Amino acid sequence: MKTLQGPAIFLAQYASSESPFDNIESISAWASGLGFKGVQLPTWEKGLIDLDLAAESKDYCDELKGKMAANGVVPTELSTHLQGQLVAVHPAYDDALDCFAAESVRGNPAARTEWAIGEVKKCLSASANLGLSAMATFPGSLLWPFVYPWPPRPAGLVDAAWAELVKRWLPILDHAKDVGVDCAFELHPSEDLHDGATFEHFLELTGDHDAVNILYDPSHFVLQGLDYLQFIDLYHERIKAFHVKDAELRCDGRVGVYGGYQAWNDRAGRFRSLGDGTVDFSQIFTKLANYDFDGWAVLEWECAYKDNQVGAAEGAKFIAEHIIPVTTTSFDDFAAGGADDATNRRILGIDR
Repeated sequence: MKTLQGPAIFLAQYASSESPFDNIESISAWASGLGFKGVQLPTWEKGLIDLDLAAESKDYCDELKGKMAANGVVPTELSTHLQGQLVAVHPAYDDALDCFAAESVRGNPAARTEWAIGEVKKCLSASANLGLSAMATFPGSLLWPFVYPWPPRPAGLVDAAWAELVKRWLPILDHAKDVGVDCAFELHPSEDLHDGATFEHFLELTGDHDAVNILYDPSHFVLQGLDYLQFIDLYHERIKAFHVKDAELRCDGRVGVYGGYQAWNDRAGRFRSLGDGTVDFSQIFTKLANYDFDGWAVLEWECAYKDNQVGAAEGAKFIAEHIIPVTTTSFDDFAAGGADDATNRRILGIDR
């Protein structure tokens, strides 16, 4: 067994133009002051990382790590959630998601796709220059508007979407393998990869590509009614990153998993600060330790109720208390007796 690393925090929900969240030095010091040992960096935040430089220059990456180390943290993973989302966008979401892209490609879906693919590749190169082993990302979606099987989907629609998604991702995955960095897909409602079945299908269509892996976040499984503990048993070999995020699903006679188009605080399924939801983190940390996951436990704060600063402070303590320093001995070693094959055969009554 191996001990998880942490606590760490994903900075996407905190980075802003205001101090101390506007540059890598001050936000690192803020995180360290709360008890975090690592930070996951959103690569679209220019104040935290210059992705172009990071992809090209190991010297820049060494300097970046030095600034972080001087303020008490290390990088855990880089994130391309927004860029990965833009690798595959259904036209229904063109206008809503265009703001994620560079201004030069907005309003041009084909150009935006190529830009997104290039950005994700840059992040993989940057991750390698930083000495990181996985990149957190989204796969995007061409099928999400058709997730419910009514109206009936035209024959071949699903297969065509999967084929196109794989076509767009294979060059990225091959680059990931070349630089030695895994793509850790966050399986998430609104993405074509959102549960075990969709992950398995994507993996199969990519030829069981080595770079196709998982960012495990139990909160998204709670909102789907999926067994998030058995998920670890099924897919632990592909789990390469971990978001520690709580959630709850409290359906009633009025609202279920679809939420009724209501705001987060009125939905049956909603994200909560750590400890305020229903996720069994004791079992999650136990299973991950049992399966030798030694990556980072990264807080992703999202809550419809609690202040984000409070959520961060509580989250650091929560994760630290849940990380299991794994044992190197067995509790009953004191009672063990030495034995050899002859002794064992005698105990079993063999050869009598």
